[in-house]
Amino acid sequence: MPKAYWIAHVTVTNPDPYALYAAGATEAFKQFGAKVLARGGPVEQLEGEGHPRNVVIEFESMEQALACYNSEQYQAAKKHRADAGIANIMIVEGA
Repeated sequence: MPKAYWIAHVTVTNPDPYALYAAGATEAFKQFGAKVLARGGPVEQLEGEGHPRNVVIEFESMEQALACYNSEQYQAAKKHRADAGIANIMIVEGA
């Protein structure tokens, strides 16, 4: 079964509630056995529109990644992000 990757491109507009989101999301990721491969840090935007914060999280499967996203714990954390930034989030199945 191929792994899956949660990829997020984010511009934080309100750091305090975003920090609450990040803390809650981190706990959800741990609960679902995710491995953070990249979270923030320097970025070189080569093409298209970019965001200053970029995140890549590895899951054992697409089902596990979707279960994390749909979990009560992640959805509770997500509420803190609603007015705290602009986010593009996707889950991609690995090869």
